[in-house]
Amino acid sequence: MSKFGQLIDVSKPVLLDFFTDWSEMSKAMNPVLRDVAAAIGDKGKVIKINVDKNEELANALRVNGVPTLMIYKGGEMVWRQNGEQDANTLISLMSQHV
Repeated sequence: MSKFGQLIDVSKPVLLDFFTDWSEMSKAMNPVLRDVAAAIGDKGKVIKINVDKNEELANALRVNGVPTLMIYKGGEMVWRQNGEQDANTLISLMSQHV
């Protein structure tokens, strides 16, 4: 968990995608997240977290479905949504926190 704290305790916004390899909705988010990462560049980060390999973290954050998307800035969660999102929405949300 301390590793997680280091990931999110930065001044740039961090978009977390909690996913599983077997979820079709998670797979559908891959090109969307690539677009977001490309659009944001070095102004923020996009990090994918496999729920099956990080069960303790997923449980601690009450991730009950995938994909679950969260934006952290300065160690604080500033946005959270379950389900698929489009690239433009995510780019806009990340830009608000740059």
